Amino acid sequence: MKQAIALDRLQRTLGVICGKDTAPEVRVRRAAHGLGLRFRLHRADLPGTPDLLFTSRRLAVFVHGCFWHRHPRCPKASAPSSEFWATKFKSNVARDRRVEKELRALGWDVIVIWECETKKSETLARILTTKILRRKVGSVKRSASRLRHRKR
Repeated sequence: MKQAIALDRLQRTLGVICGKDTAPEVRVRRAAHGLGLRFRLHRADLPGTPDLLFTSRRLAVFVHGCFWHRHPRCPKASAPSSEFWATKFKSNVARDRRVEKELRALGWDVIVIWECETKKSETLARILTTKILRRKVGSVKRSASRLRHRKR
């Protein structure tokens, strides 16, 4: 009986945890905006509801917590203490893989930015520059006249 009560309380606690507007996600959004990147947030019509979407680049970005999504070789992703947590973490990782596969099937590229990569602003800026800014804008077709007009 105690186990059932503890499990019920745990489920309620986990249900309250909100996956939007977390501190790492806000850091990524601020850094991206500071680099001149514009994006959409949390499109629920896409698998996994990506944290940031760069629609002109057909790029979905997930900002994953190292603990919950099991970042390899990260000290925050410590070994689970029970079978319940081991199962929970395995299902999180499996869901992440499934969502990435579904998005790629829909024509989106997917990148993951880990929580530990958001701590230092220089590291985050480098990641955003290499993974996003240097990508070619693929799905937006602009005529030469529109491009000339934008450069003025």
